[in-house]
Amino acid sequence: LGPMASKVRFPITNDDEANELLVTDPLALLLGMLLDQQVPMEWAFRSPLSVKQRLGDQWSAAGIAAMDPEELVAVFCEKPAVHRYPAAMARRAHAVCVHLVEHYNGDPAKIWFRVTDGHKLYERVSALPGFGEEKAQIFVALLAKRFGKTPTGWEDAAGAFSAPAHA
Repeated sequence: LGPMASKVRFPITNDDEANELLVTDPLALLLGMLLDQQVPMEWAFRSPLSVKQRLGDQWSAAGIAAMDPEELVAVFCEKPAVHRYPAAMARRAHAVCVHLVEHYNGDPAKIWFRVTDGHKLYERVSALPGFGEEKAQIFVALLAKRFGKTPTGWEDAAGAFSAPAHA
């Protein structure tokens, strides 16, 4: 997530390796947020590590986007499944990666890199497949509070999730 990532802590999964991946790999963080629905948050954010381990050299937005979506479904469905709804979430993850390739040259960090306006950041996040209003607001708040990505107006863009209680 940038040069400061090594100083960032995001102890969310009860797994040091998964937590480290979330602060060093923007794709992992983005997919963790995508998967954070209808499963415990710890499970959702631990899942990118499982997917990365299963994909090996294909782990990148471009690598995933180049896959047949049903290949990714098989990866998500492998036991233990990475989500309660692995097929649906695999298709969403594939769609996110296709979006990243088409709009950000496959680099998820370009969504927030050098963005100076919170509403622009929100627009970029909410344009991702599977990121509705609330998920986009939560992700904007997460970037600000945990990773120091605080463009002007991020608080308004994050809505209620900018409040200190939502750390």
